Amino acid sequence: MTPPLNLDPALLEIIVCPACHATLAPTETELVCTGCGLAYPVRDDIPVLLVDEARKPG
Repeated sequence: MTPPLNLDPALLEIIVCPACHATLAPTETELVCTGCGLAYPVRDDIPVLLVDEARKPG
């Protein structure tokens, strides 16, 4: 089982989706945009907020 994200709550309040500027919701392994649905990976507790690295919604 993958451990939950270890991100600062203050960081989660200020970062937004680089594609549509909507809020990002944390899951166990990634940050999912509440607007467009793109899922951004988190590697070594660092969000990778690059649209090219995001997983497209199913």
